[in-house]
Amino acid sequence: MGKKTSLYDQHIAANGKIVDFGGWDMPIHYGSQIQEHNQVREDAGMFDVSHMTIVDITGPGAQEYLQKLLANDVARLGFTGKALYTGMLNEDGGVIDDLIVYKMDGWYRTVVNCATREKDLEWMDKQAANFDVSLTERPELSMIAVQGPNAIKKVAQVKADQAELINDLKIFQGLPAGNWFFARTGYTGEDGLEIMIPEAEAAAFWEQLVEAGVAPAGLGARDTLRLEAGMNLYGNDMDETISPLSAGMGWTIAWEPAERDFIGRQALEAQKAAGNNQKLVGLVLEQRGVMRSHQKVVVEGTEETGETTSGTFSPTLQQSIAMARVPASTGDTCQVEMRGKLVPARVVKMPFVRNGKKVFE
Repeated sequence: MGKKTSLYDQHIAANGKIVDFGGWDMPIHYGSQIQEHNQVREDAGMFDVSHMTIVDITGPGAQEYLQKLLANDVARLGFTGKALYTGMLNEDGGVIDDLIVYKMDGWYRTVVNCATREKDLEWMDKQAANFDVSLTERPELSMIAVQGPNAIKKVAQVKADQAELINDLKIFQGLPAGNWFFARTGYTGEDGLEIMIPEAEAAAFWEQLVEAGVAPAGLGARDTLRLEAGMNLYGNDMDETISPLSAGMGWTIAWEPAERDFIGRQALEAQKAAGNNQKLVGLVLEQRGVMRSHQKVVVEGTEETGETTSGTFSPTLQQSIAMARVPASTGDTCQVEMRGKLVPARVVKMPFVRNGKKVFE
């Protein structure tokens, strides 16, 4: 038996199929993964993401500490609640984890992945020894992600006392409201909120959202949604052996100011100078079949091969899509090895879907 979130009883009552996910008992679906996926694309769905790890960083050295720890630069956060996405790298430039950090009034809130919790906290604590900071994990907070074109409207209906704050949130901003925290962020390619709530209040809020027409969705739909949105999954699309330059995360590296010596910078600069020989791309299969992770990718004109990192059947597009790490010279086409055969695939720029619509040509 794994760890259970405060919403476990709600998942059981809704006939959730429970699986192990990073040591947690979590719902993979409630009967129809595709129906849950479409509900998020067309209306509003919600996910229990209480397994994620919230860490608050306080103290006079908080900004300086995060400028060392993270590849992106928290000094760029220009107003309270503003968030950024970043990699936390090792000295070799590999991705220890990807995370979101929010700028608060004199402190910061970070949200890291559950499967990497122990190594993340160990690394963060180790680096904190050189700074005047305190790290506080917040296991008493549950987290619900409400996503979809009608997500914000429906949450504002349920939390009418906080409707003004909810409706005024900018994209990629999170603000506290008492002991709750509302963030306009997500992992689906749709607008919506990620809401941090005291555990004791989470179940009642979940039930109120159900009554408002927000459908529970499991980890299966969360994965197909994030892949359609071109969003990386840690452990699939990047890990400690992969640099952000090879994981489509180059935009999350703040190279300026040049004197900011973040962990992994020297390794990334050397990789850039040598010429990065890999890139992360989107693949579309225009015939029958479903691409999965760890399938060989063959590119004409080079003996170097690539590999699919994530793959699925896209419910929105009704065809198979994948992310793949391929030689930097890869053009518009490639072949994917599926069941012993090389199948042609088209190389496209991600995302595949944004706000419910196909975006690649």
